[in-house]
Amino acid sequence: MSFDSDTSSQGGDHRSFLQITRDRLLFEMLRSTRKNSKSTWKVLIMDKFTVKIMSYACKMADITEEGVSLVEDLYKRRQPLPSLDAIYFIQPTKENIVMFLSDMSGRSPLYKKAYVFFSSPVHKELVAQIKKDSSVLPRIGALSEMNLEYFAIDSQGFTTDHERALEELFSENAEGSHKYNACLNTMATRISTVFASLREFPRVHYRVAKTIDASTMTTLRDLVPTKLAAGVWNCLAKYKMTIPEFPQTETCELLIVDRSIDQIAPIIHEWTYDAMCHDLLCMDGNKYVHEVPSKNGSATEKKEVLLEDHDPVWLELRHAHIADASERLHDKMTHFVSKNKAAQLHQARNGGELSTRDLQKMVQALPQYSDQIDKLSLHVEIAGKLNNIIREQCLRDVGQLEQDLVFGDAGTKEGVSRENKLRLLMIYAALNPEKFESDKGAKLMQLAGLSDDDMIAVNNMRCLCGPDTKKSTGGGFTLKFDVHKKKHAHRKERTGEESAWALSRFYPVLEELIEKLSKGELPKDEYNCMNDPSPSAHGLPTTSSLRTSPAHSMRSRRTGGTWARPRGSDDGYSR
Repeated sequence: MSFDSDTSSQGGDHRSFLQITRDRLLFEMLRSTRKNSKSTWKVLIMDKFTVKIMSYACKMADITEEGVSLVEDLYKRRQPLPSLDAIYFIQPTKENIVMFLSDMSGRSPLYKKAYVFFSSPVHKELVAQIKKDSSVLPRIGALSEMNLEYFAIDSQGFTTDHERALEELFSENAEGSHKYNACLNTMATRISTVFASLREFPRVHYRVAKTIDASTMTTLRDLVPTKLAAGVWNCLAKYKMTIPEFPQTETCELLIVDRSIDQIAPIIHEWTYDAMCHDLLCMDGNKYVHEVPSKNGSATEKKEVLLEDHDPVWLELRHAHIADASERLHDKMTHFVSKNKAAQLHQARNGGELSTRDLQKMVQALPQYSDQIDKLSLHVEIAGKLNNIIREQCLRDVGQLEQDLVFGDAGTKEGVSRENKLRLLMIYAALNPEKFESDKGAKLMQLAGLSDDDMIAVNNMRCLCGPDTKKSTGGGFTLKFDVHKKKHAHRKERTGEESAWALSRFYPVLEELIEKLSKGELPKDEYNCMNDPSPSAHGLPTTSSLRTSPAHSMRSRRTGGTWARPRGSDDGYSR
């Protein structure tokens, strides 16, 4: 999930979401313990989940600067340090409370004093359990709810760490499963803690459950947005009463939907630089491994880099179309050469193009340019790999066919790889679920040579389809993906938005919904609001922090230009 972090209800706070999260952990939690503590250095103790929260937002140097000399795992055996105070940042679970009491109770506690911060609201029963131990109570310097239980993955985005949510909420076994309610409750709590950090009180909109007719029973899968919205609203209502300076009237908008609004977006090839990196390269999260020249220049060595906000080139290009990103990288490298006399001299001597590898070797003796060229050469290498994969797998043709299916145009493509056959069939199943209810779908998948697991994936697309009274008017569909007749379009073309690059027609449904939400144009019969606007709002609130202009897509839609303008190379991008 992501949002616009440029606004805040607290009088023009322009910090990014990641910065807000970092400041809360470092200052509101760690620094606050200095007031009543006589210990100069402290031990920070966390569980597996809170360690992740901290690692996403802070570096070890940040933590050390706030007086933490040692970071420990709550569940590992630890050396007693009775002269030091301890800061506990833990989830409010029974198991964690038992471990905490074990550390601090009895005649010989592990630490002198304990400052306890819970990542989310703690149940009264657990607080009572702590108070029962008379030996622990005098040793507690603070007992506080941080209400910070999410991973701030970048300056504007976060995740609640629910990798199995799709299975737990939408599988056939979801009905009556205890995992269903547990997943929703935890999700609601963690999403709510985001607003606790931002000090924002949202209007909670959600997609209502749809049924074919009055006799059709609404399933738990259909009720996911409704139940999640109710859970978030309950948490927010408590925040209004318990968190100091929490807004008492609505300051922003929250829209809760499920995957059924758009099954195609995660499957179809996305052509932005960021998406291409994660889709086509063997990356571990944001970690990318590449080869760089060794210090002696005789060989290469592998180096791990993180594609994150600290990299200015990544920050600038991540949302650009891959063709646009490639051209801009070429321009940046050309500009670097034109401003660097040593690079010009080297280029003149060789009488030709200056390769990225040559530049890397050359600037080893120029420390002032080292970091800049390292960043540039990294992304030139990545873009080159992506463009090679695009050519080798004929992804431009595949991408064109994918978008033709969505927008109802004709399309033909043979020689498609297994993975791309799977993608195309999943898109087709999402657009025409009724085509896969008989043997016809199974025969089509067998003809395409899909494995049993792949067939399950295609059939599971129907589990995400909400009840729909409208039947698709789609025409025939063959293994060659040859559609001779104009079909009914499942996605409307954007009017007045001529794209600068090919394969930019597709847009997620969520983008359109957010634009409608910002204009107050969400269909009332499809989207409800959990909390009515405050009396002073009269429709859209007057709070300065609420944006009333349409949401702006991170994807650039510029007019003019074509895919891959030639630059003297076969791929049209920088060499």
